[in-house]
Amino acid sequence: MAEITPEVRTRLEQPAFWFLATLRKDGSPNVTSVWADVQDGAVLVNTSKGRAKERQVRRDPRVSMTAADPENPYSWIQISGRVVDMVDGQEALDHIDAMAKKYLDQDKYPYLQPGEERVILKIEPEKISSYN
Repeated sequence: MAEITPEVRTRLEQPAFWFLATLRKDGSPNVTSVWADVQDGAVLVNTSKGRAKERQVRRDPRVSMTAADPENPYSWIQISGRVVDMVDGQEALDHIDAMAKKYLDQDKYPYLQPGEERVILKIEPEKISSYN
């Protein structure tokens, strides 16, 4: 497991948009923008159950994600690893509300649809690269 350095932690704690790559059945990459967080050495991404990224990591947990510094797009961080846990229920709902506060400055996630189930993807970093 790669250690999350203070520089990486800072980027994960900022409201920076990350681009998460997952793998389709045929092995080709699927990239989506996501909100990210960090907790206990793991990177957290929250998504809806049934979305492509959630289905893809259930089949193949390998992921990679990249974010540029919002102030300097030539400075970036890339994290590659595996989804090692998926947490749903109230914890996932509370987490998406916390992410809405971080990214939208709203106390509740405003886009939650009736019957939508959220899930936290807990990613264990295996390799972290950066360019400043």
